Order: sequence, then structure tokens, then C-alpha cells
Amino acid sequence: MTLLAIRSTPVPLNVEVGAVLPRSDEELYEFCARNPELRIERTAEGDLIVMTPAGGLSGHRNFEIVGAMRAWATADRTGVGFDSSTGFILPNGAMRAPDAAWVLRSRLVPLSRETKERFIPLSPDFLVELRSPSDKLPDLQAKMEEYRENGVRLGWLIDPQERRVHVYRQGRPVEVLEDPAQVSGDPELSGFVLDLGPVWAPL
Repeated sequence: MTLLAIRSTPVPLNVEVGAVLPRSDEELYEFCARNPELRIERTAEGDLIVMTPAGGLSGHRNFEIVGAMRAWATADRTGVGFDSSTGFILPNGAMRAPDAAWVLRSRLVPLSRETKERFIPLSPDFLVELRSPSDKLPDLQAKMEEYRENGVRLGWLIDPQERRVHVYRQGRPVEVLEDPAQVSGDPELSGFVLDLGPVWAPL
């Protein structure tokens, strides 16, 4: 049975479910379209997770991360960046919406325009998950492992609470950077360096 899990929130949530919970990718897309104010993900088992909008500090941190990625991607031109509103259908059937993501253009070219208007049916090459105060670290670590198992080449789990960056790469142990001033995407993202000053000390 599909479950609908709503993360704890200080305000009531009105979720328009419809007659039944969505099961197909198309039904899930329509369900998300009916609830645009929420971030919704689906696990590989088909359970739905509803996340409330980010708080101010988390939103500003993510703005800085996406802005830095955009500047690099515009100059690099080998791939396309996506913000946290983008859903990706992973090979295991999960639908995830990382806080920031990047995909090689060569992998997007075969997809039709109609397909790209919906959830993108592939794993990003690179992604970022930003821990918010309500996120449990083990849950995010499990999600990062899922990304890696589904082909993500480079993933950063950025934890402002502990001032750590967990770096996930294919075929390598997780690397934990303690209070780094910056983090580099080389060699997967040649030349991309993220300044963590605005993430550690926003606003």
C-alpha cells in the first residue's frame, strides 16, 4: 500500500490527494501539479514524502549554491543545471528532487521536449543536498547512497549545522570535509569550485 508521509511542520498542511494516491509517473506528476506549494518525493517502494517549503536561511543558502552552479554551467556549456523544483525518476523507480542538480547535455539530447517538460527519467550526473534544521542526517545519508547506487557520479551533502560536506563518488569511500572554505567538483565538474562562506554564514 502506498503511504503518504508528511514531515513535521508547525503549520497545518492541505494536501489535495484526489481519489487515490498516485502510482504511475504520470499520476505522480499530476499529483505534484495539484500541490505546487509542496516538494514531493517518491521512494523506490512507492511511498510518498511531502516536504514543506524551506525556511529563510535554508532558502538563502540554496540560492547561493544554485547561483554559483549557474555561473559555472553557463561558462562550461557541457551540461544543464536544475533547481530544487525539478523531479528526477531514478532507475530504481524513486522520484527525487535534489536541492540542486546538473546533467550532461549529451544525456538530455535524446529526450523529447514533452519528456523534459515532465519529471526527467534519469539520474543527475551531479547533485547537492542541503541539510535543513528539520532533516535527520541518517535519512540524508541514505538518500545520498541511493543516488550513488543509481548512477550519480558526484554528490555533495552539505551540512551547515556541523559545517561539513560529505562527498559521494562512484567506487570511492565517502569523504567528509570538516569546515572547508570551499569544495571542488573536479574532475567530474571541471573547474567548478563552490565558496562555502555564504553557506556557513548566510545573511
